[in-house]
Amino acid sequence: MSRKINRRKFLVYSSATIGSSIFLKACTNDTPTATNSPGGASTTATAGDTIKVGILHSLSGTMAISERSVVDAERLAIKEINAAGGVLGKQIEAITEDGASNWDTFREKATKLIDQDQTAVIFGCWTSASRKNVKPVFESKDHMLWYPVQYEGQECSKNIFYTGAAPNQQIEPSVDWMLKNKGKEFFLVGSDYVFPRTANTIIKAQLEALGGKTVGEDYLPLGNVEVTPIISKIRQNLPNGGVIYNTLNGDSNVAFFKQLRGAGLTPDKYPSMSVSIAEEEVKAIGVEYLQGHYAAWNYFQTVDTPANKKFVEAFKNEYGAERVINDPMEAGYIAVYLWKQAVEKAGTTDLDKVRAAAYGQTIDAPEGKVTMGANHHISKIVRIGQVRGDGLFDIVYATPAPVEPVPWNQFVNETKGFSCDWSDPAKGGRYKQV
Repeated sequence: MSRKINRRKFLVYSSATIGSSIFLKACTNDTPTATNSPGGASTTATAGDTIKVGILHSLSGTMAISERSVVDAERLAIKEINAAGGVLGKQIEAITEDGASNWDTFREKATKLIDQDQTAVIFGCWTSASRKNVKPVFESKDHMLWYPVQYEGQECSKNIFYTGAAPNQQIEPSVDWMLKNKGKEFFLVGSDYVFPRTANTIIKAQLEALGGKTVGEDYLPLGNVEVTPIISKIRQNLPNGGVIYNTLNGDSNVAFFKQLRGAGLTPDKYPSMSVSIAEEEVKAIGVEYLQGHYAAWNYFQTVDTPANKKFVEAFKNEYGAERVINDPMEAGYIAVYLWKQAVEKAGTTDLDKVRAAAYGQTIDAPEGKVTMGANHHISKIVRIGQVRGDGLFDIVYATPAPVEPVPWNQFVNETKGFSCDWSDPAKGGRYKQV
């Protein structure tokens, strides 16, 4: 980042930038722990009375504000599971490492957690850059990462389970909703790295297929706050108003929304749809700049389910009544529970057996019922929220049922017709559907 800000003020990312009811059922399974396996989960991971797991997020640097909250949610799940008896009769021992908002550091820490600490699994990453940097480590060592953030898709790794949204569970339905309700002319603005670039490739193809129009597209280096030229381009290309589709991340959003409001481009004529701004970021940017704008996620703190009420109450009891909860936090929380259920079904922490046992695992999550598929992604309800005066979201649209994930995008010619199925070795991470 070229500009540092006070941690109380802001950081957004998701890339690219969460869910389960609070399970308190005691585990009494005394199944013996795994021996060394090709998957890298050795007896060290389950030595003594604990099962070692890794937590790998940025605790420092530009991503710390967003990622620290995900750590809080993952730790809450671990605490609840341990209070209920643990996994396979053992307590979970979390080893936390700081990716420090540095993609090379993420790779180094992932290697440490696998080789030195001999963890049974790792929960971590936020940005697509960090995920893509650790992906070769998990694949070469045949280990397991649970990744909690919505992302750009175009990926399906045997060694990663994705509990955030695929594009067809966030980006695509939000584009469709804006087309039907807010206008057909879109200006695309994003940070200059993999998630926004790939997302906008999908959006442009979708708009072309559905009769919309991309009138402009512009990018800022991650952390750049020189947004005045983009504001001018929006006004020039949308003189009578239109949709702003926003994939900016980091403190660029602070400058962008303040100047958007200052230039008189208000949401009544220039509604924006964001996929990396959630409750925490609204609070940090300032609700006065975001009220009336939109965001697409699978979870909002205002979701009205019994499971979510329990989750929100538990989180606030643990971390403070002033805290807010967002989608990546919920996705990190349910990742721990889905892994727990897979381990219990497998009766071991052996990675190959846990991987196979994960397929079909279902949770009554805060966001609603989710099911892990053989493509390592989960079914999810799609929701669109509008920022309201208290900084939370009014849910203005939700799919009637969970949407099945499609990792390989069907609007992009290069990946149209492809799918992913790790339960069938003949298909794997990318195969052509008949």
